[in-house]
Amino acid sequence: MDDALCQVRWAEADDAEAVADLAAGLAYLLGFRHLTFYANGPVAWVEEVFVRGQHRGRGIGRALMSGFERWAAARNCALIALATRRAAPFYRALGYEESAVYFRKVLGK
Repeated sequence: MDDALCQVRWAEADDAEAVADLAAGLAYLLGFRHLTFYANGPVAWVEEVFVRGQHRGRGIGRALMSGFERWAAARNCALIALATRRAAPFYRALGYEESAVYFRKVLGK
């Protein structure tokens, strides 16, 4: 698409700073669906949720999670899981419950 109001094109390396500035103003959720043995089928995983500080407390995070829950349910996911260090009260308020301990191993370069 290319007209006087809008031009759509692939991003290029020179666009990195402008894209980062644009992304900094957004709220976002990054999640995916994958198959598991423990749930006997697909589960959804929330990798990241971000709402800029000045926009928190307005229901944006709740709306992002609600949209992701609908997305996961439409794909027959048995559950949604995530790891969090600081936002447990937020997820509890949405009906999530603590389920497991999170382990990690940092790999050297």
